[in-house]
Amino acid sequence: MNYFKGSDDYVLSQALRDNVNVSIALGRPLIVKGEPGTGKTLLAHSIATGLGKQLIIWNIKSTTKARDGLYMYDTVQRLNDARFGEGDVCDIKRYIKLGKMGEAFKTEDQDVLLIDEIDKAELEFPNDLLNELDEMSFYIPETGETITAKHRPIVIITSNSEKELPDPFLRRCVFHYIEFPDTELMEEIIRVHFPKIEKNLIREALKRFYWIREFDMLRKKPSTSELIDWLQALIVGGIAPATIEKEIPFIGVLLKKKEDVDLLEKSGKSHYAFNTSMGTRDVY
Repeated sequence: MNYFKGSDDYVLSQALRDNVNVSIALGRPLIVKGEPGTGKTLLAHSIATGLGKQLIIWNIKSTTKARDGLYMYDTVQRLNDARFGEGDVCDIKRYIKLGKMGEAFKTEDQDVLLIDEIDKAELEFPNDLLNELDEMSFYIPETGETITAKHRPIVIITSNSEKELPDPFLRRCVFHYIEFPDTELMEEIIRVHFPKIEKNLIREALKRFYWIREFDMLRKKPSTSELIDWLQALIVGGIAPATIEKEIPFIGVLLKKKEDVDLLEKSGKSHYAFNTSMGTRDVY
């Protein structure tokens, strides 16, 4: 078995690395939870890169049904072909298209299957996948064909905790919660994206970033991905570390809710500057 050690573009904790390898060894899906922007989705990309495997992404929406990931029967195309005489409409296989899970079952090599934001779907959605995830096969009644996985895919499932997942589903998975990075780990993450970044800029930016996150009343705390974007803005804008000690430039990159910006203003602890679509506004 190939063990996942990480990839050059993704920093992860030892606990997360261990849980990835346990899920691969057991052949169980790995459910990953954590704050938005903590790298849940990027983990699957890192696993695929680190193990040299293809990544198949199944993005879940509120309207997604479990069968959508297995296969789709294009009855509309078959009807059109019957009306206009295009092809052999008796060959139903022509109108069966595999979904993302079906694709992962049919590939010649083991793939990484990302089921992204599973909690967006209806409550019964996870349970509807139980048999397929256990047996690694599914039946297509329209053709009488059973699709069986040639290789059990590495299944990564992300959740933003919008809904509780059913216990029977959780029992069949390995679970990991990605804790928000501390300053030491965050600096490692930053240096992956900006290898030549000035140390003083990292220090002052992290001070401000974690200071903002300490506000309990924030409706949306800035995430790791927003910190990376903010640092990019600071670098492009040529902002000196000393400036960040006095104000928070481009705060619209970090905070996305007017209420959060107002909260920071009312704190009275610091003055700051931020960009808006109408220009630059300074608050003192």
